[in-house]
Amino acid sequence: MSQLRQPPAPGAATALWASTISFTGCFAVWTIFAIIGVKIKADLHLTEAEFGLLAGTPILTGSLSRIFLGVWTDQIGGRVVNLLVMLAAAAATFMLSYAHTYPQFLLAALGVGIAGGGFAVGVAYVSRFYPKERQGTVLGIFGAGNIGAAFTKIAAPIVMAAFGWTMVAQTWAAGLAAIAVVSFLITRDDPDLVARRQVGAKPVSVLKQLQPLKNLQVWRFALYYFFVFGGFVALALWLPHYLVGVYGLDLRTAGLFAAAYSIPASLFRAVGGALADRIGARKVMYLTFGISLVCCFLLAYPPTTYVVDGVRGPIAFRLATGIVPFTVIIFVLGFFMSLGKAAVYKHIPVYYPDRIGSVGGLVGMIGGIGGFVLPIAFGILNDLTGVWTSCFMLLFALVGTALLWMHFAIRRMEQARFPEISSLPELPELQGMGQAPASKS
Repeated sequence: MSQLRQPPAPGAATALWASTISFTGCFAVWTIFAIIGVKIKADLHLTEAEFGLLAGTPILTGSLSRIFLGVWTDQIGGRVVNLLVMLAAAAATFMLSYAHTYPQFLLAALGVGIAGGGFAVGVAYVSRFYPKERQGTVLGIFGAGNIGAAFTKIAAPIVMAAFGWTMVAQTWAAGLAAIAVVSFLITRDDPDLVARRQVGAKPVSVLKQLQPLKNLQVWRFALYYFFVFGGFVALALWLPHYLVGVYGLDLRTAGLFAAAYSIPASLFRAVGGALADRIGARKVMYLTFGISLVCCFLLAYPPTTYVVDGVRGPIAFRLATGIVPFTVIIFVLGFFMSLGKAAVYKHIPVYYPDRIGSVGGLVGMIGGIGGFVLPIAFGILNDLTGVWTSCFMLLFALVGTALLWMHFAIRRMEQARFPEISSLPELPELQGMGQAPASKS
């Protein structure tokens, strides 16, 4: 019971809220091509695949950097690493406004992407201030900084319409730099780093930090995050373009509708963390994957016209998802993906308390790579199939794979811990019976 009453370390609240605001700013910059990329696509006459590559390139940098930034945070502290990451991203975002050719935009996008690495820094930094039983809730609150994507969808079209896309890049860069400096000034070093300095202990070597990555379990968590986070980022980037192409909306209206996905997929992450603390991360993941499977199936069904031979002749009817049902379904998908994002990171401090930076960095890296790969895959599928809903077909296959792997992995763990389970019948009504009754011929 005393462990349950363990209070957070001094400065925990400031560290949490400053890190959450910092991550919000980082995410707003990280997804900036969701809006300005549509204008750049039109100006440069890019193909769907080229647009997907441009939108996903920042995600690649932010993803690949996460594992190293997580390790460095464990070694030298989150305050310093976060400051460097945000200032570097701000500089790259400002320089983006001077790009003119497609290769220049891709190069600038690589620099902008460093903003995505701020997640690994924040997870490793904030979690050190709180006891394990509160880390699901705390990391859920921090992860709600994903709402930066919704901020970009709502605000960037307004700024772009009034002043052009270059002003969006310059304004977002200035805001990110200001948040970085203020956050650094008002926070303190995490208690683990302070304790190491007091006793003169050396940080754990990089090789030891990376040892848990040999475990298959870590890569399974990474697949979960590939869908719940990588899928979220991919849709956050893709939806404005999708809504313009499918429903004929203007970019500003498309951004508002896309926010109906980004907002729940961000804010409710805090709810997912609290729910994982209360009922367990495993149950939350089952809910996430099960509901997401249904949503992706409904969204994947392409608009189809049927002709039935009726009594009085052919009867034609059409099945298609209108803008209102689409918004409702995408809202539900975003909500449950937000729960899943928090639940995945609830696992990490529990299983790997001394390697939060490296394990969290790897899981975040794989999830971020999903945000890079999936928009490109969406564009390629559009070019190959000519079907807009092909993006949701891919997500349906992905979440189905994750659900099956999770279920069978859990079954194996249960059977290893309780061997008698393997001899029990699958159907509850057969409990206690030696075998199912033979069928009558």
